[in-house]
Amino acid sequence: MPDVMTRPHALIASDRVEGTAVRRPNGDMIGHVERLMIDKVTGKVSYAVLSFGGFLGMGSNLLPLPWARLCYNTRFEAYELDIGDDELKNAPSFRADKDFDWGDRSQEAALHRYYGIPPYWGGF
Repeated sequence: MPDVMTRPHALIASDRVEGTAVRRPNGDMIGHVERLMIDKVTGKVSYAVLSFGGFLGMGSNLLPLPWARLCYNTRFEAYELDIGDDELKNAPSFRADKDFDWGDRSQEAALHRYYGIPPYWGGF
């Protein structure tokens, strides 16, 4: 019987996504997935929260990204984010010792406008 944990398939457990590297298309490291935000009603992943900057977790920032902005790159075994330095620097983010107000739909809408990605709840 084949081992279901090692056999390739399209689904992945959330704990295996957390900690996965996020790289630019050229392979340069940006950060890693800190956590996923999942819509409770639909069960779909809405955001990946990217951790970047800081040293040994101190002073790092968290960047909430619409899930649709990331794609998995099998060559790097990492999520790929095509983002320039200026876009990354100016992106909505929050300090690791704070939290994003996920209950504020206007903040979520601003995220989607910034990245040019339609909101997961529809409309724009």
